[in-house]
Amino acid sequence: MKMIYKIARTELQTLFYSPIAWLILIVFTIQSVLKFSGSMGSVVNYQELGYTLSNLSISTFADIRGLFASMQQNLYLYIPLLTMGLMSREFSSGSIKLLYSSPVTDNQIILGKYLSMVFYSLILCAILLVFVIFGAFTIENFDFPAVATALLGLFLLVCAYSAIGLFMSSITSYQVVAAIGTFVILFILKRVGIMWQQIELVRDITYWLSMNGRTKEFMRGLICSEDVLYFLIVIALFIAFSIIRLRANRQKTPLGTTIFRFVAVSLIAVSLGYVSSRPMLMVYHDSTKTDVNTLTQNSQDIVSKLKGGLTINSYVNILDELFWIGMPHSELQDRDRFRQYTRFKPEIKMNYIHYYDKANNPSLDKRYPDLSDRQRMLKYADNLRIDSTLFKTPEEIQKIENLLPEENRFVRTLVRESGEKTFLRVFLDAQVHPSEAEISVAMKRLITKLPKVAFVTGHGERDCNSLGDRDYRKFTVEKTFRYSLINQGFDFEEIKLDEPVSEDVDILVIADVRKPFHENHLKNLYDFIDRGGNLLIAGEPDRQEVMNKIVEPFGVKYLPGRVVKSQHNYQPDFVLAAPTKEGAEIMYKLDEMKEADAVITMPGLAALSYANDSLFNIKELFTVDMSDPSWLELETTNFVDDSVSINPQAGEEIQSNIAAALALERTIPGSGKEQRIVVLGDADCISNAEISISRRNIHAANYNIILGSFFWMSNNEVPIDVRRETPPDGKIFLNPDGMKFSKWAMMVCLPFAMLVIYLLMWIRRRSR
Repeated sequence: MKMIYKIARTELQTLFYSPIAWLILIVFTIQSVLKFSGSMGSVVNYQELGYTLSNLSISTFADIRGLFASMQQNLYLYIPLLTMGLMSREFSSGSIKLLYSSPVTDNQIILGKYLSMVFYSLILCAILLVFVIFGAFTIENFDFPAVATALLGLFLLVCAYSAIGLFMSSITSYQVVAAIGTFVILFILKRVGIMWQQIELVRDITYWLSMNGRTKEFMRGLICSEDVLYFLIVIALFIAFSIIRLRANRQKTPLGTTIFRFVAVSLIAVSLGYVSSRPMLMVYHDSTKTDVNTLTQNSQDIVSKLKGGLTINSYVNILDELFWIGMPHSELQDRDRFRQYTRFKPEIKMNYIHYYDKANNPSLDKRYPDLSDRQRMLKYADNLRIDSTLFKTPEEIQKIENLLPEENRFVRTLVRESGEKTFLRVFLDAQVHPSEAEISVAMKRLITKLPKVAFVTGHGERDCNSLGDRDYRKFTVEKTFRYSLINQGFDFEEIKLDEPVSEDVDILVIADVRKPFHENHLKNLYDFIDRGGNLLIAGEPDRQEVMNKIVEPFGVKYLPGRVVKSQHNYQPDFVLAAPTKEGAEIMYKLDEMKEADAVITMPGLAALSYANDSLFNIKELFTVDMSDPSWLELETTNFVDDSVSINPQAGEEIQSNIAAALALERTIPGSGKEQRIVVLGDADCISNAEISISRRNIHAANYNIILGSFFWMSNNEVPIDVRRETPPDGKIFLNPDGMKFSKWAMMVCLPFAMLVIYLLMWIRRRSR
């Protein structure tokens, strides 16, 4: 080891006596200051403008626009300039002969040279550490472990670059050639992950070899054994290559023997990489304060109960507009979407079944109107350079899985070893892929019976299967809508009250009843209520008489008329309702709305009243926004052509508080079961139109009342609660002037200090 240290020390002296090492440090520092001040300056400006900030530690240093991520893009420019002379200088000057004649081994020479680069890498990281320390003093509750993890990833990356540069320097006596060769190798390792991904035999190898994105997990504050071992294996591989090359040159080893050694070392490295990438052998450490890279506890509990094997089958229809998700070249990237789950259940298997069949793809129909489905498949396969025999015919896929109810879209099935199965879908929104909430609830469906929601029909209620503006398909059974009940864990059916409500129904929905219930229907409804069934009841203006027969036994009443206000931009009966403090305490989705100043839109509201002495504990969920005077209009019915005005003679008066939605709760005598009922004064607020439409200057979140109500009525079982603790680092102790001063202080002081150190070393050397 002493000899290795001596060689490293000599190399560092040579390196730091030359201006190039100092020039790189100065340029690196100046770039770091610019990147850091830009990143932190944006944060300071946002804070000055009053925006709410969070997770500042990661966003300032490791986010896509943070310091580390930005500097990572430039590292490949610096390292080849440093490593190009490590060995090639020895070859070109002839000093290699002195090394050969001295009592040092090839291993000591290479390891000593490499150790000098490790030390230089530490200096680069020390420069970045200066900014980290600055951040620790200026950001409240700074998440140092997470930032240190990101810095570790950057250090390993530089060390890997250095090992590659050392090897390229050992194969030529021309330093420029060594630098160019290093650039080429780095480029190949960056791009190899997307090469030959359609070939199954080499897919895993090329994907593992790719250096691109290997620091991604580090930047997020997650240490994974696979990524750490990847860098260590790459470093060891290129150091071994350098030793083999030096030994071949020193001992005049035959070319065949040298090639054999290169191949043998490569095979060992690839084998170790394959083993380290097996999910069951991976070890993780989430260094963030709030464990943002780890499944929430609710999801972990679900996975822990999912005993036995689990297979995720992805059905990929090449004629579907989302076919690209599961194509061969995307499979390994797609597997990474479930990495948080394989961390806790490594035995998860993923299969990809490719086929072609008729799909709802208007673009494809327009481009190839005269081609059959098979001809379209052949066209795509040829364009993507994929063997067309990979795709099963419609008849073949039908024997494997009936995908017609899914409209032959890209879909997955989760299948347990014991036979339970459920669908996991993708969605037509910006995110496309299922989040933790949708994946976890699909897994939960495999291990337990989830709540069943029944929609009452037969009295003119809203249609749950229609796409009409006033109907309810979107939040009930729309498979492409992320927040529909079937995608959030609920079973669904429509029922009539001719017969008693089935025992497996947990929640009953009665929306906008137009015809009175028959006595038999009311009896079956009250029987359901008496046994503790939960309900969601939505009324409408002009339906008070019918709806009151349903809600009056609860101590609730729909008041006559409809809520109106004088306003210019919208019809008088268009109402905004805000969540109450009591509602936010009951349903966390309403608490999120309060924090975001969000409302629900109600185009036609029948006000609600309630008696405090009823059997139920009644609380207001939403009340009408009273920024403008509001009243119950009893006379006007045409709100398009007629204007509205308050008429005290008709009993109309300005209201001080108008309840728009209520939550009722009681304990069933004898059973101890909690019964929960939600009453809405407007059935349109959860319609297809209202949960989809966007209006200028109105921050509406109508789907929150849906998710919040059904979560509460299912006794907090589904949708899965995947909330995380808010990162505590949400404040920075700097103003724009302070940031400007800090920027110029670092810009001047740090490079100047390095320049002074270099000049002192140069003068000292000259004096000798």
